[in-house]
Amino acid sequence: MRFDRFQRLVGENNIALLRHRKVAVFGLGGVGSFVTEGLARSGIGTLILCDFDKVDPTNINRQLFALDSTVGKLKTDVAEERILDINPNATVLAFSIRADEVLIDDILNMSPDFVIDAIDDVDAKSYLIKTAIRKDIPIISAMGFANKLHPEKIELSTLDKTSVCPLAKAMRKRLKELNVTLNVPVVYSQETPIKTESNEVLASSAYVPSVAGLIIASHVVNKLIGEAE
Repeated sequence: MRFDRFQRLVGENNIALLRHRKVAVFGLGGVGSFVTEGLARSGIGTLILCDFDKVDPTNINRQLFALDSTVGKLKTDVAEERILDINPNATVLAFSIRADEVLIDDILNMSPDFVIDAIDDVDAKSYLIKTAIRKDIPIISAMGFANKLHPEKIELSTLDKTSVCPLAKAMRKRLKELNVTLNVPVVYSQETPIKTESNEVLASSAYVPSVAGLIIASHVVNKLIGEAE
């Protein structure tokens, strides 16, 4: 049985529960690709994926779905193929378009059991969080992990308790303007972003976004099976 080792940890009933859960992942980059991997290998039955982008050679250093053989392919297509190779019984609903208000509404109207925000756009992130809260759908949001080298400085917290992270600062400001609570689960890094020669292109490592993604996956799975963290 493909989930035997995990079942030994969480029990047969929880494996059955996860098989009937639906999780939406917005963004399949350095963080979102590893979130998706963790969820697929934990037996989540339905995964809703949203990412408009294609695999680029510059993604290969940090994104799970980025390989020389997948360059030029839609990330959603690569992700779906990999998920079904891990678990042929899974259901994958893929949306290969940019996350805007219409798409966010459409996906959240599917009533997912959990939502993962792993997108970079502040407007889209804010609307996604606002809408999930309004619909009483659990959500966790990824903050910024570019220009960082230390995965040990990543924390699971809430947005109101974040510091250092420029994206978290921007999100606190925007959600305050929208009168949305800052008591939102997030994964962020306390590491000060490293200054690089060029500020136009963000730098990234293989091991910081991936760790953040797996922390998010663990949070979601543990919440779904009712485990305390």
